[in-house]
Amino acid sequence: MKKRITIYNLIATAVLVLTLTGCNDFFDVKPQNVTIEDDFWNEKADVDQMIGGLYTQLQSTDVVKRMMVWGEFRSDNVTAGNDIDKDNSLQKVFKEDIDASNGYTTWTPFYYIINSCNTIIEHAPAVAATDPAFSESELNADIAEASAIRDLCYFYLIRTFRDVPYTTTAYADDNQVMDLPATKFDDVLDSLILDLESVKNNAVKAYPSYTATKAKYQTGRITQDAIHAMLCDMYLWKKDYAKCIEYADLVINSMKQRAKDRGYYNITSVDDQERVSGFPLVLDQLSNTTYGNAYNTIFGDGNSMESIFELTYMRDDNMPSNGAANDFYMRSKGSVVTGFAAPSTYVGGTEGQDNQLFSKYDGRYYENMRDGKAIAKGCYSSVSVDYSKGVKDVDVSQSGFYAEGKVKCNWIIYRLSDVMLMKAEALTALMSNAAEMSDQDKSYMNQAFSLVNAVNKRSMCENVLKDTLKATDYTTKEKIENLVMSERQRELMFEGKRWYDLVCRSRRDGNTQYLREQTLMKFTTNTSAISGKLAKMDYIYWPYNIDELKVNKNLIQNPAFGSGEDSNISKTK
Repeated sequence: MKKRITIYNLIATAVLVLTLTGCNDFFDVKPQNVTIEDDFWNEKADVDQMIGGLYTQLQSTDVVKRMMVWGEFRSDNVTAGNDIDKDNSLQKVFKEDIDASNGYTTWTPFYYIINSCNTIIEHAPAVAATDPAFSESELNADIAEASAIRDLCYFYLIRTFRDVPYTTTAYADDNQVMDLPATKFDDVLDSLILDLESVKNNAVKAYPSYTATKAKYQTGRITQDAIHAMLCDMYLWKKDYAKCIEYADLVINSMKQRAKDRGYYNITSVDDQERVSGFPLVLDQLSNTTYGNAYNTIFGDGNSMESIFELTYMRDDNMPSNGAANDFYMRSKGSVVTGFAAPSTYVGGTEGQDNQLFSKYDGRYYENMRDGKAIAKGCYSSVSVDYSKGVKDVDVSQSGFYAEGKVKCNWIIYRLSDVMLMKAEALTALMSNAAEMSDQDKSYMNQAFSLVNAVNKRSMCENVLKDTLKATDYTTKEKIENLVMSERQRELMFEGKRWYDLVCRSRRDGNTQYLREQTLMKFTTNTSAISGKLAKMDYIYWPYNIDELKVNKNLIQNPAFGSGEDSNISKTK
């Protein structure tokens, strides 16, 4: 019988690495299987190959699918699309009928990357000691890069499963003990933060000078900005809101300097700068009444000025494609068809009409979806949203859809608007619950609103309606907090963020009321049973896969999913 691979039988002797092409472009590479022998770790090029392999593993279909499913698909944004019967595990996710036998409860692809990172961190110092061309600063930068990727993987795991086995030791043979118990969420999070704090200053500040062809270097690899964005996110989950804001400001100020260095402020008018409050956001306006520029730049071209870290897929047909987006989102097969996932009716609504989430003046509605029925974000290269005939007759033109099997859209992990809205969320969390707001509370609220408004206005049809959001409508902590959540939902829709946002909110609130109310928006049947499940804090995390429980007796199943001894474990104890 074929043995299922779990964290506990990871094979460190065979990992994906990269062979650099003649043009020495880090991303213009083809994956290749290479066995790690004792004589492999001889020179810096060996370490470079292994680090390149980390990005190949991150780009794999299994990893990106889990980023999508874990971070988005249980939320109010997404429901079942076409041919969902071809993926039974996903079908059950959309029904909130998850058990320990579900295929998306497997975490092996992430632990493969973690083990590869641990292996690099363990071997690289010895290589530097023998290769005179491998400087100490380069060694430290490589360790920082591998550490950040490892910490990113663990961050995905704890946000999904809560408590997970945690190790920084490389597994290379079967004699090592691998049946690790799960480490508590808070302990893992503290370890990740401590690790990133210790390596952040060693990371590369910036890769080669910016040009259109080299943008992928700056945004497609881990940099100091990427580590600062990760720390901003982690401190938000830790509920250390002052530190979250501190790192958000580091990222924002760095992005402003980058934009200044590239002449951004020389080409945008004073009015444009005021519209986004001076933040270097890509403006969506193409002409007086036509929008779509932000989409075309951020998702169509990729590696944009406001990107911090994204997984870069080369456009060459011979290079790997984004298999997750190909299966789950829109793709072209003769005529344009949808994938296994689709927008929920709640977020799709009716085109050209205000719904509970999108204003009819918001270009993101037309950019994220196709007719409100299919997830189109990232699946095509160009859009034009023409309001010249008014909002009741918007002319939307989407073009450049990727062919089936050839979806090349990048997968964005962090971008500027995400960090801005994390800062806004932290500011609202700092507000007191007093009936009458203090001056400090008002300051937090005004800062949060300014951040939200900047993100919101860049996508609004200004010539039809200048200010969709009114500060006077958000005068309590609850209202401004919900506004931030809604803006994150609009801005980052289908980017693997929404479910994690809801879980983070639940941890802050100490209950699942907001998560439950929002998630139930997409259901029309079985709502009482689903509401009962989602009322439990344990249930908003995922169960451990049943095969992990069989091989590691030190793992104790999430109590919301029973014992895990068989596949029928949906009943709680």
